[in-house]
Amino acid sequence: MRRIYLSIILIGFTTFVKAQTYTVADLEQQFLEKNYVLIAGKYNIAKADAEIVQEKLWPNPTLSISEVNLWKTYQIEEQPFLFGNYGNNQQISIELEQLVETAGKRKKRVAIKQLEKNSAVFDFEELMRGLKKELRQNYYSLNRIQTQEILLNSIVDLFTQMNSQYERQAALKNIPTAEFYRIQTELIGLQKEKIELEKEKTESLNKMRLLTQNASLDLSDIRFSDLPFVSKEIPLNIKDQAIDNNIGLQRQLNETNMAQNQLQLEKALRVPDLTFQVNYDRGGNIMRDFVGVGVSIDLPVFNTNKGAIRAAKHNIDQQLTQQQVLETELTTNVNVLQEQLVLMDQSLKNWSTINTTDQQQMIENYKKHLQNKQITLIEFIDFTQAYREAQQAYLELLENYHHTVEELQYITGKDF
Repeated sequence: MRRIYLSIILIGFTTFVKAQTYTVADLEQQFLEKNYVLIAGKYNIAKADAEIVQEKLWPNPTLSISEVNLWKTYQIEEQPFLFGNYGNNQQISIELEQLVETAGKRKKRVAIKQLEKNSAVFDFEELMRGLKKELRQNYYSLNRIQTQEILLNSIVDLFTQMNSQYERQAALKNIPTAEFYRIQTELIGLQKEKIELEKEKTESLNKMRLLTQNASLDLSDIRFSDLPFVSKEIPLNIKDQAIDNNIGLQRQLNETNMAQNQLQLEKALRVPDLTFQVNYDRGGNIMRDFVGVGVSIDLPVFNTNKGAIRAAKHNIDQQLTQQQVLETELTTNVNVLQEQLVLMDQSLKNWSTINTTDQQQMIENYKKHLQNKQITLIEFIDFTQAYREAQQAYLELLENYHHTVEELQYITGKDF
């Protein structure tokens, strides 16, 4: 009895797991949690944080020990022992140096490192947006493939049935053999399309499995929306949103800021740094134990960093020009995508008035007309081909519409 209960529980659990399906939101959640490319990208941000911490540190002081004689020296003034009975004939010099940067060089380098961290953040954001766009577009492609597969299977079943019927009738000499060959040829073409569609489905599924890191994901596990076509409302200020949120433009603005900060750093490098010194000299001069302080500074006579400053200015001009180019390209892309969406939206709205159920009923009616010899075989095949081509064109147009929406959302950085 216990085994029976366990078997029932196991079957029920297996059925529950098998019946689990994923919406596009579920797939995105798996993508965000498990995608190894995203996880690896986060380490670049952590590395940039560590580099900022490192850049904030002062340079280490320098300790120098010199003028040490390891042998006994005679004919010298008598000195006290260093420790115990050792050291009255030894000389030693100890110096401690500390570099102090002037003109805020360290702070300026920290500011540049912070901007470099922003670049790492933008790279990660672009990676995430790009992969999310790819996932959504792949989702819509699989939706088109599933619907197209159902349509193609129904037509293949129809011609498979007709192929058997015409083969028998041709063997009985009731119909010309050419008509059987015509049905057979059409069926072979349909089967070839089915193989190509199956290959496309496998490629799209593998891409989805890779994005979500779900190796067991199957087409039957994905829940597609069965709602009729609903057009997207494009925001009126979409160009402003694109300029504010486009990741490529944000990265370019960051590059421009980095170039400006680099110029400030190069100007600061004209100012010499100071090196403060504290030294102790035992037996090196007339004083037995001498402690002194000093400072050293480079004299900006030959090198005033003019070349680096000039190069930094040219870099700013270059980044500003690149920024203007990106803004122009961005505005142009938004205009093009908007125009494409308007055209596709109008076509899809017109297409949605066509009753698919009536079209499928027409196929059954045409089959009856063919059996009653009210139409020819060629007319029947032409109608089925035209029907399939029309349905396929609609599905591809709907897929392109959603792909274009995702492309527009990607470059504007906002879902609408």
